[in-house]
Amino acid sequence: MTLTPERPDSRAAEQAPPVAPLLPTDARLARTLSKQVRIAGRGFWKQPLAVFGVIILAAWLVVGVFAPWIVPFDPLAQDSARFLPPGGEHVMGTDALGRDVFSRVLTGVQITVPYAVIIVIVSTLIALIVGAVAAYAGGWIDEVLMRTTDIFLALPSIVLAMVVAAAIGPGLGNAVIAIIIVAWPPMTRIVRSLVLSIRSRDYVTSSRLLGASSSRTLVVDFGPNLTGSVVVVAMIEISQRILLLAALSFLGLGAQEPTPEWGRMVSDGAAILDRWWVATFPGLAILTVVLAFNLIGDTLRDSLDPQVSRQMKG
Repeated sequence: MTLTPERPDSRAAEQAPPVAPLLPTDARLARTLSKQVRIAGRGFWKQPLAVFGVIILAAWLVVGVFAPWIVPFDPLAQDSARFLPPGGEHVMGTDALGRDVFSRVLTGVQITVPYAVIIVIVSTLIALIVGAVAAYAGGWIDEVLMRTTDIFLALPSIVLAMVVAAAIGPGLGNAVIAIIIVAWPPMTRIVRSLVLSIRSRDYVTSSRLLGASSSRTLVVDFGPNLTGSVVVVAMIEISQRILLLAALSFLGLGAQEPTPEWGRMVSDGAAILDRWWVATFPGLAILTVVLAFNLIGDTLRDSLDPQVSRQMKG
């Protein structure tokens, strides 16, 4: 007597629901991110303050790109009379060396904003790596990384940045390095708390039980859930880094003469308050750019919040 293997019931196989094909890892990640972008976009453009911030920022970006063709004078040329008041061919007057303030303000956006963006990108990458590894690994790794972060958080950021900038020497590049060193710890705390809240969810546990590697889990399962919060914090951080970079230049630890950096220009005019235009116009430039990034960041935070998004949709 021979035994034949049992054959599955063909009718049961026909009635079984079709299994949806799994998308590649990068495709699923891209689909999740695009969904978040659509949700944020629907609420973002309904906010007048957000639109106002975008207009201000777009105007400054256009000025930064086309500054070499827009500025009426060479920002470094000292070929005009000293302390000319605003008016005539010098719309914002001239400074102590006869340089056109308007040309220097427009050129300054090419320095301040890109450097602030670079600072935020680098510090955010450091914070993502440190915060995610600390929360996901736990144990002594978490303790070591978080205690190191606490050491950096023990001092105010401006004080620590001044100490680092003074130690490595004045200069715009050194100021950027000093700000990066003090900028990543606050973001690290935020990333760690987000990862801890996501780590206990069912889909993360299922992914780990199915044998997913730690790197895949961090990228696929944690990445889309971190994107919204990290982008919002990064947008607000740009405004803070602009202020910190300007503060270091104001104190003489950042950009040096004759670089047309806004903080340095405010410092040059602070000692001659009777020539108010020397410090006022670069100060207004800092104010408008910081305001634009704050308005955009606050609106993104509200748009990416699920409860607020549902209320706006209703």
